[in-house]
Amino acid sequence: MSELTLNIGPQHPGSGHFRLIVCVDGDTITKATPDPGYVHRGVEKQAEYREYLQNIPLLERPVISDSNGSVYAYVLAVERLAGLVVPERAQYIRVLMAELNRIMSHLYWLAIYGIFLGHSTMFMWPFGDREVMIDLAQRVMGARLTYSYFVPGGVRTDLPDGFKDEALRAIQFLEKRLAEYEAIFFRNPVFVERARGVGILRPEDAIKLGVVGPTLRGSGIDADARKDEPYDSYDKLDFDVPVFREGDCCSRSLVRLEEIRQSIRIVKQVLDSIPSGPFRVTHSSVLKPSAGSVYARTEAARGTYAYFIISQGGRTPYRLKISSPSFRNLPAFRFLMKGSHLADMPTIYWSLDYWPLEADR
Repeated sequence: MSELTLNIGPQHPGSGHFRLIVCVDGDTITKATPDPGYVHRGVEKQAEYREYLQNIPLLERPVISDSNGSVYAYVLAVERLAGLVVPERAQYIRVLMAELNRIMSHLYWLAIYGIFLGHSTMFMWPFGDREVMIDLAQRVMGARLTYSYFVPGGVRTDLPDGFKDEALRAIQFLEKRLAEYEAIFFRNPVFVERARGVGILRPEDAIKLGVVGPTLRGSGIDADARKDEPYDSYDKLDFDVPVFREGDCCSRSLVRLEEIRQSIRIVKQVLDSIPSGPFRVTHSSVLKPSAGSVYARTEAARGTYAYFIISQGGRTPYRLKISSPSFRNLPAFRFLMKGSHLADMPTIYWSLDYWPLEADR
């Protein structure tokens, strides 16, 4: 057997600087070794030298496509440490903004997947439609991508006047576009041939590898923190967890398409049922939670996002540990690519929605 070793990266391959060392025999991948760490920022250590509120902009930077999702669990953890009771309106607003961010993240994923598979229309459409959602989020949070909007005790600002009507118009537009995405891309024979039966991750292997989010649900495992351990107002809302059992690239893709539809369903319910009242509880700008430790997890766009924080009662965390979904899904690279054709590498790679900055932290 004669093997050739290829370096994929570490230049930006679509989602951040990352290297994949691929060994091939002919056009068959015999070994794939992920080589992460090119965008490691030492976020966990930096967090030990910043006050609890100052950490929010720091912690959301590695995941600018889903910045609310990346800090949601952190805010919940700090609230538990500090004993803060979040107003009901603030809980609904956080769910609303988290779901809008999930939609934006999945549209970003879909656009990049279009380019990975040579479908340039599917690159341009989701990126253009994503701007509608970004404009909507900007009306509330004041920025395009990184918001620092979720804070211990609630959110920074209330919803602006007329937001419900704007949101419903944007959602109605997106629902129409999803049907068009399905027709032009997901039912496209090129996508079906390149994704169906490729990169199969069986349920038992998904559990053994510890993957999370759409990658796990694409293998038939019904696991979602919003349902399993509801937080804020998720237990008051009616939505389904999309699960596909084939475990291939097509299944992982369809999970994300259906998750956009379920996020739309959640957004509509929140807009109809959000209660009046305060959007934030008043507290000192310098938080000093009591000594102890806390663990909190949420369901971000790429999967389970969790924080473990140790407090000694001071202005800064003594220790902060992040479990990010991209890092959890990293072992799937080595497993799924072995035995696949080299031409299937991009299809498998982006079906995992791996975000190097989120993994490296």
